Amino acid sequence: MRWIAVVRAVVVLITLVTAWYFAESIFATKGAKKIIDILEDKTERNKCGNEKPCPDRYFAFKIVSGAANVVGPSICLEDETLMSSVRNNIGRGLNLAVVNASTGALLRTAFFDMYSGDVKELLKFMEAIKDGSLVFTASYDDPGTKLDDKAREIFTQLGSNYAKKVGFRDSWVFIGGKGLKNKSPFEQHIKNDKETNKYDGWPEVLELEGCIPRKTE
Repeated sequence: MRWIAVVRAVVVLITLVTAWYFAESIFATKGAKKIIDILEDKTERNKCGNEKPCPDRYFAFKIVSGAANVVGPSICLEDETLMSSVRNNIGRGLNLAVVNASTGALLRTAFFDMYSGDVKELLKFMEAIKDGSLVFTASYDDPGTKLDDKAREIFTQLGSNYAKKVGFRDSWVFIGGKGLKNKSPFEQHIKNDKETNKYDGWPEVLELEGCIPRKTE
C-alpha cells in the first residue's frame, strides 16, 4: 500500500507543477501585454505642456498671467520654467524674462511693482536689453498704474500692440524682441472692467502658448 501512496504523491506533485507552469505562462504573457499596452497608449508630452509640438528651429513657450492678486504668473520656454512662484522670482506688477533669441538661453529675469514701485527701475532694465533678445512679459495684480509714456514706448518698439493701453489691474501677456521690425503676434490683453471681470476687481487669467522661430544670422 505504501507504493500507492507514493504514486499518489507523485501525481499530486506533477499536477501542482503543471498548474503552476501554465499559471506562470498566462500571467507573464498578460503582464508583458499590459506593459506594451501602457507604452503604446502613452501620449508624448509636448514641451511646456503645450497642446502641439513645435517644429525644428522653433522655441516652444507658454506664458500665463497672474490670477488677481492671489496666484502669480509663469513663463516657460523649451520645457524650462523661467519664472514662477515655485522659483520664487515673481512679484506684483510686470514680470520680465530676457532670452537669447538664437540659443534660447535665459539672460535675465526681474519683476517691477507698477502700483507703488519706481518706474525708473523698469526703464533701466529695459534700456539695457540688447538686440537679438526676446522679452517675455506677464502681468500680476496691477501692471499699469506706474507705467509711464517712456516705458510704454519701449514696449511698443519691442512689438507690442497694447502697451499704450495697459491700465490698472489689466491682464497682459506679451513676447517681443529687441530689433523687431514688425508687431509681435504673441500678445493678449484684457481690460479691467467690473462688468466683465472674472474675479472681484480683476479680469480673467491669460494663457498664451505656441512656437517662436529662432533668430538666425
